[in-house]
Amino acid sequence: MAEQATERMVVSATPERCFEVSADIGAYPQWAADIKEVTIEERDDQGRPQLVTFRAAAFGRSTSYTLAYDFSEAPRILSWKLTKGDITTKLDGSYVFDPGEGSGTEVTYHLEAELRVPIPGFIKMRAQSRIMSTAMRELKARVESSS
Repeated sequence: MAEQATERMVVSATPERCFEVSADIGAYPQWAADIKEVTIEERDDQGRPQLVTFRAAAFGRSTSYTLAYDFSEAPRILSWKLTKGDITTKLDGSYVFDPGEGSGTEVTYHLEAELRVPIPGFIKMRAQSRIMSTAMRELKARVESSS
């Protein structure tokens, strides 16, 4: 069964700026610590990454997975679904960017993950929490440092 988690954070930038940074998937290795390599396999008719293969650090080893991105609700939502993974059978998620107070944005990160091998629930929860909080912290830092 897939584990689901949601995390929210306020970022001091416009929703458009948050979307712009999150949609620049090729730049992830520059600011997302666990992402080691990104290969854009396909782009949509607007040149946006549509099918992307990642090499990332996970559980003390290297993992590879391919995500299909959906820009149909851009720039409010950027979502993705796993198409293949070596240790994951599901890694579906989304960023939602809603206007917040002043010029800030409330970013909601939703992730549904399932691993090929069973691991104890508390380890899975700890790993998922780390992935989400790291992703949110790094996105916030990238958006706010370059806005």
